[in-house]
Amino acid sequence: MPLRTARALVGHERSYRADRQLGWALAFVAGAINAGGFLAVGTYTSHVTGAVSAAADDLVLGRTSLALTAIGAVVAFLIGAMSCAVLVNFAKRRQLTSAFALPLLLEALLILLFGLAGSRLAEAKALLLPATVLLLSFLMGLQNAVVTKLSDRVIRTTHMTGIVTDLGIELGKWLYWNRSRDRGPDVAADPERLRVLAGLLLAFFLGGLVGAMGFKLVGYSFTVPIALVLLLVGGVPLVDDLRARRVRAMSR
Repeated sequence: MPLRTARALVGHERSYRADRQLGWALAFVAGAINAGGFLAVGTYTSHVTGAVSAAADDLVLGRTSLALTAIGAVVAFLIGAMSCAVLVNFAKRRQLTSAFALPLLLEALLILLFGLAGSRLAEAKALLLPATVLLLSFLMGLQNAVVTKLSDRVIRTTHMTGIVTDLGIELGKWLYWNRSRDRGPDVAADPERLRVLAGLLLAFFLGGLVGAMGFKLVGYSFTVPIALVLLLVGGVPLVDDLRARRVRAMSR
């Protein structure tokens, strides 16, 4: 990946193209981690709606431990999003170019931690399984908040319900027949928005295929290349900030 591309993806100067490319990349990552995580812990950790429903069902059925795990997953997702906001605002207040890179670097480290913890999961399942669910939920909340803040709430990557809903709306506009006798303005779909939404859905699906296949073939090691890509994307702006800080310190 060229350094210029890495800078553009998470830089201060935003463009629709950069948001789109980063959204597709992170949707792929989310799909891979979500699918691989399901094979590891038996639950989809990006699905907050499902976690809330599961908590309600488990409480009614008297499965208190499962209900607490589901509630914990929702709280972890929430804290992940909060952590992203703290990191981004911390960096912005200091006028750092790595404001949006910091959460991605943290995500990369958490993915590596998931791979490390997962390899020990069989040895201490009772202890590590709930912790792994919380880790993955935190990770998903963190990532979803990154691209949400970057794109000004236009793009989300860890869940596809809203994406499919928006895609359906745009397709409905595309199919609508504008009759000449109608008095209102013509209905028209946004081709670029259709492309972005379809790309997000496809990227998430392909990521799921890669994550499930990677977990099946090589186990938790499938997390390493995913983490390395995020480290590269987030690492370039951070290095730029460190260099700029060193230059300012030397000029004083």
